[in-house]
Amino acid sequence: MNYDQVILYYFSGTGNARNAAKWILQKAKEEGIQTHLFNIDRFENIEVPTIKGKALIGFCSPTHGFNVPPIMLKFLLRFPRMKNVDVFILNTRAGFKFGKLYLPGLSGVAQYLPALILKCKGFRIVGMQPVDLPSNWILLHPGLREEAVGLIYRRCKKIVDGFASKLLEGKRVYRVFLSLPFDLLVVPVACAYYFIGRFFLAKTLVATHACDNCNACVEQCPVEAIRATDSQPFWTYKCESCMRCVNICPHQAIETAHGFAGGVLVVFYLFLVPFFYVKLHEHGFLELDNHSPLGAWIAFAIESFFFLLTLFVSYRILHFLMKNRFVNRVIAYSSLTKYQFWRRYKAPGNIKN
Repeated sequence: MNYDQVILYYFSGTGNARNAAKWILQKAKEEGIQTHLFNIDRFENIEVPTIKGKALIGFCSPTHGFNVPPIMLKFLLRFPRMKNVDVFILNTRAGFKFGKLYLPGLSGVAQYLPALILKCKGFRIVGMQPVDLPSNWILLHPGLREEAVGLIYRRCKKIVDGFASKLLEGKRVYRVFLSLPFDLLVVPVACAYYFIGRFFLAKTLVATHACDNCNACVEQCPVEAIRATDSQPFWTYKCESCMRCVNICPHQAIETAHGFAGGVLVVFYLFLVPFFYVKLHEHGFLELDNHSPLGAWIAFAIESFFFLLTLFVSYRILHFLMKNRFVNRVIAYSSLTKYQFWRRYKAPGNIKN
């Protein structure tokens, strides 16, 4: 037995990262190692058990937009420094199954950014493991079929069990570098998601006429991003698109407003963007050549600011109009998540090899 304690911190929207953390914990318990498991939902203070002997600390979370979820990033930045304590990083990253093929997701910076933060805090990185558990991002695609989810889960459990066994034997395991070239390619996407994309996705969720104000989404949101406004849920910019609210709603009343989101994009890029640029040029705010790097960055920053402003205003208007029965149904039936073929996602419970 190489460790006296295993301490795991996890963030999980729909259960994938939580299940992976529990698999590792189970392996440690089988070895007679003392274990601690912490869910970091809505964390205010960081609880660190008294470390006796040699400890292994793990951080498990999903991948959001090829990046670390903001709540986990904030947690890591606030985590206390420790000199030469062993840590590992595990991220789930949207696996798929196509026929007999198991298709991996991409981590982007979801492994390397936490590793850099922890290394700067004095930790010793002994394990890095991406796990291709099923994608739950039904904002962008239908939930996977139950059979495919089960097969992916059984495959990933074996991978996580093997990873845990080697770590507990005192070996170092770095299973991230095979996908490094592809992860580097999506770094710009990861940056765009963190500064822009996640705010857009936060404003695509609505509660339809099926909502009975049970407040399950408000109470269970891990980052307190949903509040009850005008007797209906309202998603703030704190939303991390973890998909918990969509998948736990007992009445499937929470939809991704695809029609609304598409309409905002069309109006913004076909009408508002040309108008903004004309006015900015008229007032001399864009004298720099847009083809120069600096000019392109300035133009991008201005466009992004106006896009988020447009989104904020339009979502406020939508939230007000959703009280109208007709508008509510139009939004509901223009949402792909309304239809059975799109499917919700539910992480399995106990999975056996």
